[in-house]
Amino acid sequence: MQENKQRAGRNRTLTLSDGEAVALAPELLTPADIVPGEMPVDRIVFGDMLDALHRLPDECADLIVVDPPYNLTRAFGQRTFRAMHDDQYEEYLRSWLPDVCRKLKPTGSLYLCGDWKCCAAMQRVLGENLSILNRITWQREKGRGAQNNWKNGMEDIWFAVRDPKQYYFNLEAVKVRRRVIAPYRQDGKPKDWVASDDGNFRMTCPSNFWDDISVPFWSMPENTDHPTQKPEKLIAKLILASSRPGDMVLDPFVGSGTTCVVAKKLNRHYLGIEAQQEYCLWGVKRLHMADEDASIQGYADGIFYERNARM
Repeated sequence: MQENKQRAGRNRTLTLSDGEAVALAPELLTPADIVPGEMPVDRIVFGDMLDALHRLPDECADLIVVDPPYNLTRAFGQRTFRAMHDDQYEEYLRSWLPDVCRKLKPTGSLYLCGDWKCCAAMQRVLGENLSILNRITWQREKGRGAQNNWKNGMEDIWFAVRDPKQYYFNLEAVKVRRRVIAPYRQDGKPKDWVASDDGNFRMTCPSNFWDDISVPFWSMPENTDHPTQKPEKLIAKLILASSRPGDMVLDPFVGSGTTCVVAKKLNRHYLGIEAQQEYCLWGVKRLHMADEDASIQGYADGIFYERNARM
């Protein structure tokens, strides 16, 4: 699979040998393996997304994380998604997003990932199906510079629910531990912050701008060769905020398995769907690795740390 690539000695990017691929392949489901109306649990499905979705029961997921191809020309394994006119991309979204939304429970939440170029189309189509509550923007500290434009250092995530009056959101689970630059004292004691040997810190409520995310890179064990892999820390925030332990998390574009891996580490059930077999196998291998190491970089002991502050 990837064993012929030359990598630096300290490169921790996940690889998969031919022998591993053969051993792990039986753990994948195909859409044909799904009994119509039943929900597979803790599996990755290799195959056509709509075929798989049509076999799943409606209102089966407490949380859905959706990271589709953006409106860019990009190769995904053996397939290439090609940029299209904005109107065409909007119709592309309409060809599958309503089916995804039907799998959300009445109390559930859905997060839809995008970038500046496709964000407006996503808002329009998502708003036709669910109630949009917010747009999260997260900072990418990784990427090439631009010669004649601003470097693209941000991505977006639309946050939507089926019913704005009965969705679950756990604010305490996603507070961020931030360093206090100018500590204020009242009667000689810290006010709303804690002094420690590592410095002064405050637990802060999360906003819709996230600047504490590290994009996976070669020295991180979560890294794969997937071209648009999302960080485990980012997905952990979504799962912790919008699901409870034991809830079902669905990702219809699961790629190299990040959503399933993080759901497992955080004691949620999961189902991922992916059209590229190699990506599915990377996901299965990462799920096995999670049995030995359930850590999430930048998140420890129930606390999210600032980027590069810990781990």
